[in-house]
Amino acid sequence: MANKHVVSFRLNGKEVDVAVEGRELLIHTLRERLLHTGPHIGCETSHCGACTVDMDGMSVKACTLLTVQCDGSSLLTVEGLEQGGVLHALQEAFHEQHGLQCGYCTPGMLTRAYRLLQENPNPSEEEIRYWISGNLCRCTGYQNIVKAVQAAAQKLAAQPA
Repeated sequence: MANKHVVSFRLNGKEVDVAVEGRELLIHTLRERLLHTGPHIGCETSHCGACTVDMDGMSVKACTLLTVQCDGSSLLTVEGLEQGGVLHALQEAFHEQHGLQCGYCTPGMLTRAYRLLQENPNPSEEEIRYWISGNLCRCTGYQNIVKAVQAAAQKLAAQPA
């Protein structure tokens, strides 16, 4: 039996303690142990971005990050974007702008776009395309994803501080 490590981190605003093997990937901890199935397992090589989560203010690919590396961190998954039953402006915009088709890439796209808007509240189309370039979508052609991020940026800018 492998040695277990107790890892503590904040997940979507809640403290979590989980016992994992040292080799366990974050994506498996999130999906199988903590039942946060928003981040998807796609390529398992960090190329597709379906597993993207926000860790301590950075976008990371959960399929190539060991859970033990997250000890003491703050993690945000797509489930954490919604607050009190209210969708985040990005989630609303993806719906309104038809920024998804099959939806497989959507959780990673949303968390990556969230990080972009945290760092740059008014990105250009070129900047949006650059930021989401590590997240692959095989359905949409990206145009409506870009429109959704632009719409969310406008909606967030119009909200009172």
